[in-house]
Amino acid sequence: MTDGTPTPPTAHPTDCILIVDFGSQVTQLIARRVREAGVYSEVAPFNRAAEAFERLQPRGIILSGGPDSVARLDSPRVPQEFFEAGLPILGICYGQQLMCQQLGGSVTPHESGEFGRAFIEVTKRSVLFDGMWAEGERHQVWMSHGDRVDALPPGFHPVAASEGAPFAVTADEDRRFYGVQFHPEVVHTPDGAKLIANFARHVCGLAGDWTMAEFRQAKIAEIRAQVGDGRVICGLSGGVDSAVAAVLIHEAIGDQLTCVFVDHGLLRLGEADQVVGLFREHYGIPLVHVNVETLFLNGLAGLTDPEAKRKFIGKTFIDVFEDQANKIGGAKFLAQGTLYPDVIESVSFTGGPSVTIKSHHNVGGLPERMDMALVEPLRELFKDEVRALGRELGLPELFVGRHPFPGPGLAIRIPGEVTKARCDILRKADAVYLAEIRAAGLYDAIWQAFAVLLPVRTVGVMGDSRTYDYVCALRAVTSTDGMTADVYPFDAAFLSRVATRIVNEVQGINRVTYDYTSKPPGTIEWE
Repeated sequence: MTDGTPTPPTAHPTDCILIVDFGSQVTQLIARRVREAGVYSEVAPFNRAAEAFERLQPRGIILSGGPDSVARLDSPRVPQEFFEAGLPILGICYGQQLMCQQLGGSVTPHESGEFGRAFIEVTKRSVLFDGMWAEGERHQVWMSHGDRVDALPPGFHPVAASEGAPFAVTADEDRRFYGVQFHPEVVHTPDGAKLIANFARHVCGLAGDWTMAEFRQAKIAEIRAQVGDGRVICGLSGGVDSAVAAVLIHEAIGDQLTCVFVDHGLLRLGEADQVVGLFREHYGIPLVHVNVETLFLNGLAGLTDPEAKRKFIGKTFIDVFEDQANKIGGAKFLAQGTLYPDVIESVSFTGGPSVTIKSHHNVGGLPERMDMALVEPLRELFKDEVRALGRELGLPELFVGRHPFPGPGLAIRIPGEVTKARCDILRKADAVYLAEIRAAGLYDAIWQAFAVLLPVRTVGVMGDSRTYDYVCALRAVTSTDGMTADVYPFDAAFLSRVATRIVNEVQGINRVTYDYTSKPPGTIEWE
């Protein structure tokens, strides 16, 4: 867990790579690239690296970038034993500088570093470049560094250079130690994923055969070992994460699992029926369906501040879930759909005051208020890997491929007061919009798309009659992780068709707009 409580042992593959985090903003991408190469990987902050090393027994180590300078005496270090373990090591940016410094080279700050796109020239052959780069070739990379290596440790030699970094790539082929000054994990280094795959498979000698089928079987065994004959409750939100977690746990322990679906009346059109149908009828999973729409809407009456709405919904959800859990009785475990980014972001790499970045995951607050142990079967997976596991488990694509949906539901897509009438209007408009996106074959190309009902009325004319109805805004973005997002470039004909359908089919809306704002400066959701 992320509160200092030991977590149960992870059923990880024996062939894995440990990534030591020194505070880079893109360390997660390193783990992603390794997994994309078919090799399991985990991230550990530098001050917990020794513990992770002992637990994982990795076949290779990657040292991440970071904001610090190795020139500072108290800058983060890696256990010296890592360099004596006989394992391949790849240092990235700060990781390269740190490896150089700890092994006897030197690093100095430079007034003019390299930031952004740069080009390196390959000066010597290396196993790291096999099948990719040849001697004398020039390739684009992404640099972001102020310090740079200016003297190599014994055994190292340069194999590539850039204008600002004569030791842009260094290698000790005998010990299989490699350092790159650029960031291969980001998309701005076009061949970066291949380079990381080369390290994982050619240098470390790993087969690259880690699959969701393997993860599924290992995780089922782990759940059974953790739970034994105990009972588990799981809060369903209608989203992908909780759905996949519930199906996986049910496959492991059957009717020892009971799901609780809190229907707060803020879901999309037909969503409650889909959730109940999938879990109760298709999978036969014990399900408690609590319809508390009136409770939530009465509590939201008069609330217009977005944070006030969020806090009310979160607190009330917890109250309802806790009440149902008490009625079920006897459950020793609480299941959550916590994902790997949540785990990484919940522990700072320094272990300092900023330990908790996210104070909760799926069912915020419950672990503190209920005497139950957590079962988090997805805590090693990224979002796209959860979708892959869902497909492996046979969940319908309607659930597996759906766009993210916020916990507060439609309440934060209705700026101003939330009422049943406004929810019903928005549900219909949103359904029309998503139906058109699917019909155009665009749903999977978009990270998230939804309609927003604005607290604005405008004058219109329909059939020679004056109307005075709401404005609907449409939002669609592309993204890889939701941290940044670009607007989806619909053509004018598509937007015109959607607007016409909404105005004609949804009573209460007479005007439609499209949100062209990227993130940043905007957020994906409106509230």
